[in-house]
Amino acid sequence: GSPIEWVSSHRYHHQFTDTVKDVHSPLQGFWFSHMGWILDSGSRFGKYGGLKNVEDLKRQAFYRFLHHTFLLHSFLLGTLLYVVGGLPFLTWGMGVRMVCLFHSTMLVNSAGHMWGRQVYHTGDTSRNNWWLGLLALGEGWHNNHHAFDYSARQGLEWWQIDVTWYVISFLEAIGLATDVKTPTQAQKERKAFHQKTMATQN
Repeated sequence: GSPIEWVSSHRYHHQFTDTVKDVHSPLQGFWFSHMGWILDSGSRFGKYGGLKNVEDLKRQAFYRFLHHTFLLHSFLLGTLLYVVGGLPFLTWGMGVRMVCLFHSTMLVNSAGHMWGRQVYHTGDTSRNNWWLGLLALGEGWHNNHHAFDYSARQGLEWWQIDVTWYVISFLEAIGLATDVKTPTQAQKERKAFHQKTMATQN
């Protein structure tokens, strides 16, 4: 879907995490939270009456443009890849790339709520998972994300590899990203299961 649809689903997930209203609730099983929810339009939008939680994005011309043209972008990219490199470019640049990207992203919804450690009190089943952190470029530190959903950084410890955060930090350094938010040490300690352990580790 478009960025507007993905942001809407993500906001509903955080609003109703691990409940029957969760867009991709792990309560409905691994496969539903992994990919079944995408095939269930009722789960995606029917429960909430549409894209009511993304009015801020719908006011922006750039996101409205993407919302109405995202399929065209995929078609044009596929055409370009085929023209440049034939079927191998199309296969690897569209097919293989999208399958890998899709499952890496969806594993955050499924595995990220089933396997790993909980460091922070979040009231849900979100987990930090090191192999998912590597595979999903930082998004596998999912308990961190649910604890501080405003944070641009999900790998909150120095040893938690977060490639997405490294890119955001670079963009901030050269002035292309602004108002970048991360939790303070005090905020992290307040939400931690073991506050004393957190204090001594950092």
